[in-house]
Amino acid sequence: QVQLVESGGGLVQPGGSLRLSCAASRNIDRINVMGWYRQGPGKEREWVATTTSGGSTDYSDSVKGRFTISRDNGKNTVNLQMNSLKPEDTAVYFCKAVLFGPFGLSNVYWGQGTQVTVSS
Repeated sequence: QVQLVESGGGLVQPGGSLRLSCAASRNIDRINVMGWYRQGPGKEREWVATTTSGGSTDYSDSVKGRFTISRDNGKNTVNLQMNSLKPEDTAVYFCKAVLFGPFGLSNVYWGQGTQVTVSS
């Protein structure tokens, strides 16, 4: 069982930066996969970035080179540093955690989301 709480969203001008945080209710070094998704106005939810307990990271093409996902195991927190923000980055950003279980199953948990608005 994992509870996720996002923070750090807000209004920023194009070219600016924001740092999102996702605090987990348990040790994130025991959570296999954590990542960020987003859902813009009138759009489907899309994957943004992922990090694993082994330290690997991956990014969608639309954010690669601008966003950085990182873990702070001591604080049980996953962060998303967003630089060079564009209006098309405007969305509700959701934190996701995946815990692998036996029998090929996995448990998926979502945060409540935090709004990011990029506008002049």
